[in-house]
Amino acid sequence: MRHILVKHTGSRSPPQNLTRTEGQACLRAQEALDKLKAGADFTKLVAEYSDSPGPGNDGALGAIHRAEMDHAFADAAFELEPGQMSNVVETPFGFHVIVRTE
Repeated sequence: MRHILVKHTGSRSPPQNLTRTEGQACLRAQEALDKLKAGADFTKLVAEYSDSPGPGNDGALGAIHRAEMDHAFADAAFELEPGQMSNVVETPFGFHVIVRTE
């Protein structure tokens, strides 16, 4: 799984200087999704849009288990076939665009 995470001031563990509202975060995630659907490079979109920390910050989550994830994230992610992308998914962490890689 790979994802783009767009946080807002009310999300869990937002970056210290973040001033984005929930509405702005949702629109930003939708913009990233629209670009992805239009064929933009996922890694470039992660660099431009994602607030997700991680090694290399390429959006890769590695192997994940359904029970370890937020329910909304897990439901969306595990409904996808490999190569498919989700719509914008809201969790306590913010708004996600998820791509199933395997």
